[in-house]
Amino acid sequence: MGTKMESLILAQPNSPLQYPIQGFVVAPLAKSVIPGKTLSFIVKKGVLSVEDVLDGDQVEGQGQSNLTISSSSRTHLNDLLSRVTYTSTIYHVKTKDLVNFSFEDYEAIFPVVIKRSSVPVLYDPGTGKTTRLVTITTKTFLRYDELNVLINSIRQFYPKIKIIIADDSLEPQNVTGFNLEHYIMPPAQGWFAGRNLAISQVTTKYILWVDDDYIFNNNTRIESFVEIMEKVPELDVVGGAVGRNQFFFRLQYEEGDEEEGGCLRRLHGRRIQSVPGFDGCFFVDGVVNYFLARTDSVRRVGFDPFLKRVAHTEFFLDGLGDLLIATCKGLSVGHQKKRKQSKYRRFRFPGRTDGRNKLAHHYFKNYLKCIKY
Repeated sequence: MGTKMESLILAQPNSPLQYPIQGFVVAPLAKSVIPGKTLSFIVKKGVLSVEDVLDGDQVEGQGQSNLTISSSSRTHLNDLLSRVTYTSTIYHVKTKDLVNFSFEDYEAIFPVVIKRSSVPVLYDPGTGKTTRLVTITTKTFLRYDELNVLINSIRQFYPKIKIIIADDSLEPQNVTGFNLEHYIMPPAQGWFAGRNLAISQVTTKYILWVDDDYIFNNNTRIESFVEIMEKVPELDVVGGAVGRNQFFFRLQYEEGDEEEGGCLRRLHGRRIQSVPGFDGCFFVDGVVNYFLARTDSVRRVGFDPFLKRVAHTEFFLDGLGDLLIATCKGLSVGHQKKRKQSKYRRFRFPGRTDGRNKLAHHYFKNYLKCIKY
C-alpha cells in the first residue's frame, strides 16, 4: 500500500506542458502509459512508443529512446500523447530513469521509478495480543545462573510468551522450558552473531530484546510497548529503562567527500523531539539494551558479526536514517546483581587490541575519519 507521498502528482499546465512530477512507477521490462500531455521525449533506460498508430500519424522513433510527435491539430496531438508508453529495457528491482521532453521553447524533466512490486508481510494478531505478537530474545555466554533467573522471572509475568536464546558458551548446558527455543552456536562466536541467530528465528511481529542478566518485575509491561508501537506504526524501535538507567543518545554525523570520510559523534542523553500523543516518549537515535522492535525492521539492518564482544551503538549506527526510534519513561526491567565470573570477564572486557580493531573496522566500513563516543 502506498502513502500520500508516493501518489501520482501531475504538474498543472502553466506552460503548454503537463507531465507527472511524482509517482509514475513502472514494472521492470513492462509497458506503461505516461500520464499527462507532452510532445518530444528522450530517455536512457527504456524505449518509448505510441500505441495504435494510424496511417498519417506523424510519429518518429517508435520503440526507441527518442520519440517525436507532431500534428497540426491540438485534439489529434492530445489523442496521440494520451497513448505514449514507456517500457524499461534494463532489469532492476528498484532504479530510476529521467524523461526529457520539450515543446517549442519549453523544456521539462520528470522521473520514472522502475520498481518491482513487493509482497506485504502480515502477522495474525490472534488472541492474547502480547503473547501472540511478541517473542523475547536474548544472547547468553557462560551465564546460566543469570539466564535461569531471567527465564523464571519472565514466566512469572508472561507464562506463555515465546523465548528464544542464542548460546555460544564454551561448554553449553541444557536449557529447557515451555515455548522456549535454545540454539547452540560454535563457541565464542560473539555478541552480534548471536543476536542475528536469535532474531532470525522469530515469527512474530515484534521482538523484545533483553540481556541474559535482566529480571522482570512489576514495571516490566510488554503490553505498554505494544500499545505504543501499534498506535505509531512508523516507529521501528521503542526502548525503556534498565532499573533507573534510561540510557539513550543521538548520533551526529557529518558526511565526508570523495577524498576523506565523515565524522560521527554520540551525544549521551540527547533527545530529538517528543513523540506526539505520548507523554514521556521522545525520539532518539539509540536506546538501552531493553527494547521492543519490529522484527522486519531489525532484520533489515542486522547486526555486524565482526563485533564479537563490546558492541551496542553499532546497530543504531547501521540503522541511522532508516530506523525511527523512541525511548519512553515508565517501561523498565530489573538488572540482577553481578556475580564474580573471572572467565566471563576475560571475554566481556577484551584488551586494547580488540578496541583498536573495532575502530579500524568502523573507519573502513562506515567511511569515517573520526569517531567520538
